[in-house]
Amino acid sequence: MGFILGGLDAESYDRKYSDRELVGRIALYFRPVARQMGLVALTIALSSLFNTARPLLISRGIDLLALRPSAGLVALVCLAILISGAAGWLFNYWRQRLSARAVARVVVALAEESFARLLQQDMSFFDEQATGKLVARITSDSQDFGEVVNLVMNLMSQLLLVLLLLGVLFWVNWALALLVLATAPVIIGFSLAVRRLARLATLRAKQARALVNANIQESLSGIAVAKAFRREAGLYDEFREVNEKAYRIGLLRGLALESVFPLLDLLAALGTALVVYAGGLQVLGGRLSAGSWYLFVQGLLAFWFPLTSIASFWSQFQDGLAAAERVFSLIDAQPKVVQRASKKLARLQGQVEFREVDFSYDSGQPVLERFCLMIRPREKVAFVGHTGAGKSSLVRLVARLYEFQGGQLLVDGEDIRNFDLAWYHRQVGLVPQVPYLFSGTVRENIRYAVPEASDEEVEAAARAVAGGDWLQDLPQGLDTDVGERGARLSLGQRQLVALARVLLQDPAILLLDEATASIDPFTEAQIQEGLELALRERTAIIVAHRLSTVRRADRIIVLEQGRIIEEGTHEELLLRGGHYAQLYNTYFRHQSLDYVEQARALGLQGG
Repeated sequence: MGFILGGLDAESYDRKYSDRELVGRIALYFRPVARQMGLVALTIALSSLFNTARPLLISRGIDLLALRPSAGLVALVCLAILISGAAGWLFNYWRQRLSARAVARVVVALAEESFARLLQQDMSFFDEQATGKLVARITSDSQDFGEVVNLVMNLMSQLLLVLLLLGVLFWVNWALALLVLATAPVIIGFSLAVRRLARLATLRAKQARALVNANIQESLSGIAVAKAFRREAGLYDEFREVNEKAYRIGLLRGLALESVFPLLDLLAALGTALVVYAGGLQVLGGRLSAGSWYLFVQGLLAFWFPLTSIASFWSQFQDGLAAAERVFSLIDAQPKVVQRASKKLARLQGQVEFREVDFSYDSGQPVLERFCLMIRPREKVAFVGHTGAGKSSLVRLVARLYEFQGGQLLVDGEDIRNFDLAWYHRQVGLVPQVPYLFSGTVRENIRYAVPEASDEEVEAAARAVAGGDWLQDLPQGLDTDVGERGARLSLGQRQLVALARVLLQDPAILLLDEATASIDPFTEAQIQEGLELALRERTAIIVAHRLSTVRRADRIIVLEQGRIIEEGTHEELLLRGGHYAQLYNTYFRHQSLDYVEQARALGLQGG
């Protein structure tokens, strides 16, 4: 079976739970609906009682009619059977209705808890996990979890029905009832034998489904790139491969689960034939009445169905337990960013100190080692360096998106791990290189940082960026729909919205992670106007590839492989002729006004 189930590794946060742990934890979710579940249990008992009464009424009617045949007696027996059947249906209806409401409420609570726990994870978690797989756990697996409860409800009903029927069968003929009871362990033992296979196949089926979801999500997210390189066929081939794997695993699961019922029915048929034959001999010998024999046959048939259901329950139960295991693994996953306290201040001054900080995204590749740096309140510091030097990592650490492994990161002299995280994030504003906008209007995306902000405050923040001139290019101004991920706006317009969002937040520390690296010169000029206001009276940590941004900094830090190799102002570093001067000549010099004018003059002379 390994060749079918291969390639479906568990996630790094997955855990193994015993059946007892899972069942006990599932039960905790039903405490808020304990009253409804009590009513469900009552309706199950009453429904089972009336369902058991029907064959008993028919049996007594047959014996009475054999002694005193009459139309009135027939009508009375029919009426009793009708009332019993109607009552059984009515109580079963209420059981289904009550349990459906209770289960739906629990499923909603579970999905909300798993999503809430997911939001508490740090960015390293999302770096490692595929989005589609996480979506599958919160949506499909939470729904499958509800099936566990429905199975439990059915099990309770079937168990009670079996106990009642056993009582009736022992009352009719204890010898035949013992024969029936002797065949039951064979059926139950067979079902339990396939339990582990069913659990494994079900778990792998869910992993395969999550893999398909992840593939679809990634393909659609990168559809523009695929079309640009005409790779639609490649995307389809990749999808077909994972879909075929999911099909094979789903087929194996289906065979493991569905084959149980025909085999159980065969065993039940053999047991029924044996018991009916023994009962028929007793009727021929005069030791059992025809009505009692009919009662026994009807009771036997009614007995086998719940018994096979109880036995096969363990195979079906694995589907729900596998779903519960995946959801609980997500809920129990511990974030790496953990706060030691929950301190809150009136407002941060903005002093940031790295004190021998060690950081790596994974254990094998250090990014920072014993890194030290002091940034004064309201100082504007720009980080430059080649790709992989550690610039963006410093920004992410100050934003408290990742956990460092050693040393201290102090803000206003306080360990960053001692602040209330929600409060701290309101004190820090981050403008990334590629801003993310949520579906909705420009106004709603600017207000995202401060949901309680008024329309006037939102408009003021928008007009503070480049004087608000960029709003004239939007069809409906602030009420323009940005589309999914801001697709209806240009990259420059999205960056302007992101900058207005940060201005509305009014953070004490501003983090610019290459905020102008991917935009045109005109939009850059607009953003630079907005930055004049954004950088005023607050600490700014800037990762920049643009000369205009770098030159505004009070201090420039040059990084190489996580180490500071130079620092100073733009003019000081150029005079030293070191690494920054090389970077300037390679990346920055062509952006300067002098360079542009010289190039233009040379072009005119050459013409």
